[in-house]
Amino acid sequence: MVIPDKTIFIQGVNFLVTIFVLNVLLIKPIREIISKRKGLMDDQMEKIDAFNSNAGKKLEDYESQLAAARKEANEIRSSMKLDATATEQALMSEAGAEAAGTIQAARAEIKTQVKGAMEQLTKDVNKFAEQATGKILGQA
Repeated sequence: MVIPDKTIFIQGVNFLVTIFVLNVLLIKPIREIISKRKGLMDDQMEKIDAFNSNAGKKLEDYESQLAAARKEANEIRSSMKLDATATEQALMSEAGAEAAGTIQAARAEIKTQVKGAMEQLTKDVNKFAEQATGKILGQA
């Protein structure tokens, strides 16, 4: 059995002093370090959250700008296609008119040549007919 005497009080005081010294030298500094580390982690998490939300906003802005650029490109492509179609139609109608004019001029020239050839043939036929008549009648 333990017999209590005055050393037990000394040991109790010694224990309390040791706890107080350990608290001052070890436990408080460790708690402060843990508290600072927790504060740094909280700051880092806030920065990470802010960065993620900022990155999300930038991604949305980028996607909206990309969609707008694609829409504008499609509009430009459509307008250029319409312009090209109109230019093609104008060139085709101009070429058709030019071809029609060339054909008409060629037909007129052919008509003129046929008329000239017919006149020449008529003269030659009349001449040959007179010669043939003269030979038949014995005049030449």
